[in-house]
Amino acid sequence: MSLMGHLLPPTSKPSFTVTSHFLQNPQPTLQNSTHKPIIVPALLSLALGVTLTSPLPALAIPSLNSRTNLAPPTTPFSQSKTLQTGLENGKIRPCPSSNPACISTNPRSSSFAFPLTIPEKSSGNAIQKLQEAILETQKNPKIKILEDTPDGQYLQAEVDGGFGRDVLEFLVKGDLVSYRCMATKVTYLYPFTTALGNSKGQEERMKKITDQLGWYAPSFEAEAIDENEAMDMSRN
Repeated sequence: MSLMGHLLPPTSKPSFTVTSHFLQNPQPTLQNSTHKPIIVPALLSLALGVTLTSPLPALAIPSLNSRTNLAPPTTPFSQSKTLQTGLENGKIRPCPSSNPACISTNPRSSSFAFPLTIPEKSSGNAIQKLQEAILETQKNPKIKILEDTPDGQYLQAEVDGGFGRDVLEFLVKGDLVSYRCMATKVTYLYPFTTALGNSKGQEERMKKITDQLGWYAPSFEAEAIDENEAMDMSRN
């Protein structure tokens, strides 16, 4: 035996116990990593199956046979068929733009007329006298409404007009009488959309009523005459 053999201890064979221990008992991280690719594809397959089997949302496609509530086209002729009467916000209504045979004391009316002024001696029974004047001066008159409202005494009557029946509406409040006289039938000449007629007939009707009553009825003509007379007097 050599000197090196005495100095160094005998070498033993290397042990592979640790290595074999790790091979027989793999770490949990390695085991989990091998099963993850198996679970994820399974979840994807399940989600895809639910999506394919679920009902698709119905699209809102209108049917050709379905009926829709569309508003009818508005024309001057159709408007003349539905003439509104009665007070509007406590006032006499203006004349409809589709009805030229009308006069009204409403300032929004194109055919404007001044309200009547009741004399002091007639203020106590003004509505009664107005009713009597209509019955005496008009053809086939019929009193439709006579009532007290928070805005005054309202009277509505129907009389014979040029092409049918006309409607007369009055609102007596204090010493003033606002009114509207209107033809219920509007005549059109095809194919034009302009109505025939004018407000002259209604002006003549109101003149007969005011002359019967003896009430003051201002007018643009009377105002112009008074203004001219005042100018003449100032020159003299």
